Amino acid sequence: MFKLLGNKRLFILLIGIVMFIALMGFTLGQRESLSWPEKFVRDTTGFVQRIFYKPAALIAGFFEDIGNMKDIYEENERLKIAAAQYHADKVRFSGLEEENTRLEEALNFTETQRNKYKYENRIAQVVSVSGDPTDKTLVIDIGSKDGIKPGMAVRSIDGLVGTISNASNFSSTVKLLTSMDAKDPTSNGIAVTVVGKEKSFGVLENYNAEDRTFEMSRIEEDDPIKVGDQIMTSGSGGKFPKYLLIGKVKEIRVSEYGQTRTAIIEPAANFTDWKELFVVFTPEVQE
Repeated sequence: MFKLLGNKRLFILLIGIVMFIALMGFTLGQRESLSWPEKFVRDTTGFVQRIFYKPAALIAGFFEDIGNMKDIYEENERLKIAAAQYHADKVRFSGLEEENTRLEEALNFTETQRNKYKYENRIAQVVSVSGDPTDKTLVIDIGSKDGIKPGMAVRSIDGLVGTISNASNFSSTVKLLTSMDAKDPTSNGIAVTVVGKEKSFGVLENYNAEDRTFEMSRIEEDDPIKVGDQIMTSGSGGKFPKYLLIGKVKEIRVSEYGQTRTAIIEPAANFTDWKELFVVFTPEVQE
């Protein structure tokens, strides 16, 4: 009796294994449609995923939006502060301009004196750049027919880049400030000062190609210049117009005897990526 029951269990087990193998083969084979159990399982799984995953995604998106809103809020605050500062500076500048006009009238300024610092910028495109490391020049697409003359200052949006060395009818050559060399007798220095501290004085007369910095020398011991100050042309000597930005003070070095100092200037202009340039027309050399 027990032997018969054992045989039946073994037979049922074998039948189950055969059906399981057959079902696996049917499921894993290439078919155009799913069986109804597979459809049921897949639909049930998809339904459960929609129930749980969609709310989870919404919650995650909600917190992400909160984070984005915080960033937008902070950026908006920065823009508001910048706008407020701009309006304050605009009002301050208007007041200074009115005061300056009143003083000019009181002192009987001539028309030439009034227009001394009213420069015009003529846009130019860079045609070519010299590949010779000893010939630091480039060519722009405006020339003498456009009123260009040797000696005119050339600047980018960021700062001063050089001067016009020669001009033909339709193009001009720009000698870059990176050609400045204190050891070269033909290289002339530029009188410069500190923005907001016009009692400061120095001469820009050398470019260090290794560090990509200018050297501002002849700074007196009691000069108020400091690291972080912005350097601009002073207009002294008449070679360069006033208020053209040169760069920012990176370091100040004291001379061997402590009488004078040298400031290391990080250029404001980019001397590697040339785009539009501007030739500065002063009232004395208008076209």
